[in-house]
Amino acid sequence: MHIYVDADACPVIGIVERIAKSHNIAVTLLCDTNHYLTSDYSEVVYVGAGADAVDFKLISLCEKGDLVVTQDYGVAAIALGKSSYAIHQSGKWYTNENIIKHRNWKIIKYQMW
Repeated sequence: MHIYVDADACPVIGIVERIAKSHNIAVTLLCDTNHYLTSDYSEVVYVGAGADAVDFKLISLCEKGDLVVTQDYGVAAIALGKSSYAIHQSGKWYTNENIIKHRNWKIIKYQMW
């Protein structure tokens, strides 16, 4: 298992690192070049500042059984499709069921049918 964090403006990096370190799990923090992160534990990967560049890089790295920390439902949905686990920075687990509910809510909210 590996933990990938969509780290742009993520308020729980310290918590993720502390828990990962206690279980000897590798962590990669991904952020764009508009942010500056340092870590004594995690690998920090900087990605170009293009739209969704961090999201695309994160998804290209995660594999079956990895954990993705993100507040982006799209990233979570793709991670689940790759048989990874996904969790929101608030601690809420993304599942196939609640991803579908969120998508349906967006369709209704934005009348995207």
